[in-house]
Amino acid sequence: MEYIIAFIFGITIGSFLNVCIYRIPNGQSIIHPPSHCNSCNYQLKAWDLVPVFSYLVLGGKCRNCGVRISVRYPLIELLTGVMFGLIVYNFGFNLTGLFYCLFAASLIVVTFIDLDHFLIPNSVVLAMLVLGLGFHIFAGPFSILNGFLSFLGAGFFFLLLYILSRGGLGGGDVKLAAVLGLWLGWPDTALAIFLGSLVGSIIGIILIGLKIKNRKEAIPYGPYLVLGTLIVLFVGEEIWQWYLNLIF
Repeated sequence: MEYIIAFIFGITIGSFLNVCIYRIPNGQSIIHPPSHCNSCNYQLKAWDLVPVFSYLVLGGKCRNCGVRISVRYPLIELLTGVMFGLIVYNFGFNLTGLFYCLFAASLIVVTFIDLDHFLIPNSVVLAMLVLGLGFHIFAGPFSILNGFLSFLGAGFFFLLLYILSRGGLGGGDVKLAAVLGLWLGWPDTALAIFLGSLVGSIIGIILIGLKIKNRKEAIPYGPYLVLGTLIVLFVGEEIWQWYLNLIF
């Protein structure tokens, strides 16, 4: 039952995340005006806002003007619902699980804004920072110290990369890496950075090989940091155990 509750809560939050992903990079309020069609400005009714279900009932079109609604909206809702369910499965239906759900929601916003705009908004990073501090205060003194040191380490490492890359790495990536360090602590932060960089490099090579991208085109790095973080969050212990068994 708790997984169903987490999923329903997740798809509901996912609907709000769609608003954040569209409005934040455009400098718009995420509260006002109420949700509306971006084509005809028709204000959506309560029954138009039921996550996933409304999209299916309306056939993926605006009720008023009939313009196509991106399939990404229900997919983000479903993604958030599944993510929340997995978090409750891994961490429990408790305060820790709630913190991680909010963290995951922030990661989803960061990912899609960075994919769309090559931008990691300060407001989202700040929200993740505040949530991370709250999480560590709840977890205890050792957690605070580990998170703080990892925050400094990841931030300094990415700041160095930012300077050496001469613009190849964005300033938003530096701030994101630092906050992810706060959340993950050591040594999980190092693993997340390694996995994210590995996946990003592989995908970059594939995109260049398929001539979808060229060597001079920028590829957003934030989504790969997020992917590395999620891998560590869900199967980090198993990866470390495999690694230790390998070397010993």
